[in-house]
Amino acid sequence: MRRIIFNLILIFSSYGSVFSQWIDISNVDLNMVETKMGGAEIIVEYDLKGDDISEKMPAYIFIRYSLDGGATWDLLPSDFIKGNGFDMVSYPGHKEVFWWGAKALGYVQTDSIKVKIMGIQMVRIPGGDFKMKSFPGGGKDPTVNDKPNTVLPTYHIAKYETTISMYTDYLNEVGGMGRGWYKRMSDSLKCGIVRKGSSPGYSYEIKKGKEDHPVAYVSLYDALSFLGWCGLTLPTEAMWEKAFIGGIYLDGDDSKQVKNPLPERNYPWGNELPDEDSIYRCNVDGDMDGYVKTAPVGSFSDFNSPYGVCDMAGNLAEWTIDWYTTSFHVGLDGFRMIRGGSWRDIPFACDAVTGASQFPIKKSNIMGFRGAKR
Repeated sequence: MRRIIFNLILIFSSYGSVFSQWIDISNVDLNMVETKMGGAEIIVEYDLKGDDISEKMPAYIFIRYSLDGGATWDLLPSDFIKGNGFDMVSYPGHKEVFWWGAKALGYVQTDSIKVKIMGIQMVRIPGGDFKMKSFPGGGKDPTVNDKPNTVLPTYHIAKYETTISMYTDYLNEVGGMGRGWYKRMSDSLKCGIVRKGSSPGYSYEIKKGKEDHPVAYVSLYDALSFLGWCGLTLPTEAMWEKAFIGGIYLDGDDSKQVKNPLPERNYPWGNELPDEDSIYRCNVDGDMDGYVKTAPVGSFSDFNSPYGVCDMAGNLAEWTIDWYTTSFHVGLDGFRMIRGGSWRDIPFACDAVTGASQFPIKKSNIMGFRGAKR
């Protein structure tokens, strides 16, 4: 093989912020290699940091690139990539990714390529049965006599709700025309994303202190657009609920060694109310938990779900991909299900059963989202 130093511009994932919730990635290096049989490839190397990165909590890694100096960006498809440093990465250290077919696709016709390597902390949810406490679609359907145990394959869900800092990074790439931002986002008490400049060159800044809070005022379409930018999607209602209460076996049906002590729990931590005995286990109605409105993600990490997923109760209610459909609501399939309750809800409304529905275009200061990978 013949290695050629390539004129590439690198953009690290941290964006200089300690609040962003992107995984810590550094020392990015790219080189082009001419192979004898496969043509040119680009070797992408970087260092991944994180003491809590493991098979149970991997880093989801994705790569975005620009061929026109940063005017437009694209997600590098996983079909073009091989190596130990993309998709679900289960241990930190030095990584090497092979970007095949670069020359054949014309990627080396420019003398500079901008690259962003970014990572999101995920949680692995092992496949198998779980006892779904809610009735899918937003309410008990009289055509269904009972809810059977639900069997789901293994999937991953984001450990944290999507933060304001993460969403702002997204806006600064795609939001030059104003897409994905709404005036109410500038409210410093509820979101704090400020738009600067004019179309088509808008830029976005975060009001100090809001960087690590979950992003609000996002419609279902905004959430899906951000997640598509990452290569992720929204969880189904069943996926969301299993991450909340855990499977019958927490290690999955292939192993069945770790039985869930509370497979029908009311809250991620168990059955205690969120404020029982004056112990505040999540961010709910009132400021006795320490927060008037939203809390920084992970603030109640002592009360995570059985798998370690943060803030599934309270803080912001979360979009799922599922429609609101029961036999009573055949014509209302425009609604989508949201789960988990918010900082404005009473403690009972943050349990494993309660859900609400909302129009997908709705933008609210009590609704946010997290990503999933099926």
